[in-house]
Amino acid sequence: MGQGRARTTVPTLNRSPKVDIGSHTIPVLSVSPTQSDHTILERLLPEPQWSVSRARGVVSALTLLLQLRPVPVVLWEDFRPGAWRDLLVHTALLPDPPSIVVASRLADDRLWAEALNLGAYDVLAKPFEVAELTRTLRLAWLHSQHQRVASDVAPRIAKAFTA
Repeated sequence: MGQGRARTTVPTLNRSPKVDIGSHTIPVLSVSPTQSDHTILERLLPEPQWSVSRARGVVSALTLLLQLRPVPVVLWEDFRPGAWRDLLVHTALLPDPPSIVVASRLADDRLWAEALNLGAYDVLAKPFEVAELTRTLRLAWLHSQHQRVASDVAPRIAKAFTA
């Protein structure tokens, strides 16, 4: 046979519990004033595939997001109900807004509907199921990557159609 192109695997958003992200390390920001919340995520998301950073609140999270973007953010709802709303409002102003995942032991239909309607990527119930946690964060990271590419390409596409 002749020379062929190298085969590439393109990640797909399907119902499979595994999402192929290649050899990338996925950065995750854990936002909570509680040390144990961060420790739980670090234990469930081992290196080298995951890199978990810590923020104690919304202000420190915003500071870190300026350095780590794009990054999925796990915001622990239990420490201050509604803090995810504050983070969504502030991160919407960033050039590459993160995918916010709200984590709560009280994750019910009301929280899920409200969070998604206001722009959160997803809501996860605590305690975490490892497969659901990793799948959701992989998809959130891919979503952030796709949004970033789309925002980089959109002006060039618009220019091509107006030229």
